[in-house]
Amino acid sequence: MLKGFAAFFISCFCCLQVFSQDTVSGRPFDSAYASVRTPINYKKRQNIVLAGNIIGYGGTMVALYSAWYSKYPQSRFHFFDDNRQWLQVDKFGHAYSAYIESRVSMEAWRWAGLPETQVIWIGGLSGAAYQTVIEVLDGFSSEWGWSWGDFAANIAGSGLLVSQELLWKEQRIHMKFSFHGKDYGDPVLNKRADELYGKSMLEKVLKDYNNQTYWLSFNINSFAKSNGIPDWLNIAFGYGAGNMFGAELNEWTDKQGNHFDYTHLKRYRQFYISPDIDFTRIKTKSKLLKTTFFVLSCFKFPAPALEFSNGTISGHWLYF
Repeated sequence: MLKGFAAFFISCFCCLQVFSQDTVSGRPFDSAYASVRTPINYKKRQNIVLAGNIIGYGGTMVALYSAWYSKYPQSRFHFFDDNRQWLQVDKFGHAYSAYIESRVSMEAWRWAGLPETQVIWIGGLSGAAYQTVIEVLDGFSSEWGWSWGDFAANIAGSGLLVSQELLWKEQRIHMKFSFHGKDYGDPVLNKRADELYGKSMLEKVLKDYNNQTYWLSFNINSFAKSNGIPDWLNIAFGYGAGNMFGAELNEWTDKQGNHFDYTHLKRYRQFYISPDIDFTRIKTKSKLLKTTFFVLSCFKFPAPALEFSNGTISGHWLYF
């Protein structure tokens, strides 16, 4: 989805703030340590984050409207029920986007020195707010419409972040993403996939629901402390789907009027369990490594996995 570039832009900006932050374990240094350093101008940092959000997000929304929505017919605000489409993989995508945007925004405001309660609520709800603006634009487009399912997924993503900060003051459960490209083994299906999901790798990563997996990654020692288990070891549960060549049915008509019926291909859900790494729990004093680990923590680490789908269990030596 090209609309995902808005989230990507905001996340990139906020990651720059995380890179610059003076923190220990992701939290501001205490006053005793700060007293031996040059005083931090938190007001200046707050202005930087605020200006970055206004200029960055505002500019991105203007560009998004010009590049995307302006090319499609507009209409009165209306609703659209897409909850049965794409076996709900797109809803997981909305939740993931909101979670990541909120998490990055929260760290940016923490870097700016806001009180922790404001950091959690302002930063934590940013993702849902950013995504809701896009939902409103969808509501005025005749091609789409306001989706209550998308809105609920956005709230769920931000809610996952906020609830953990309030309950545990840390993220014990990370929402993550992975992508595995594949050839569909049929020229007709490969052409259909190119039409639906794009030809470039970036387009496929953003759009190809058949190859996306969304994960909830649980840090083991956060729930069951054990000296024999590394602090960075997680167990992740993933969800994806396959054989989707239309929003609800594998049946379509191309631009030349040719009709294709692939309804014999069963659309199916995929469930995974796999070990994972929480990079944010790897201790380092390097700001560069902290930022690298923060970015890596947004994605599922390639590892062996068990897949449950179509009533069978299969194993993958290395699953992306």
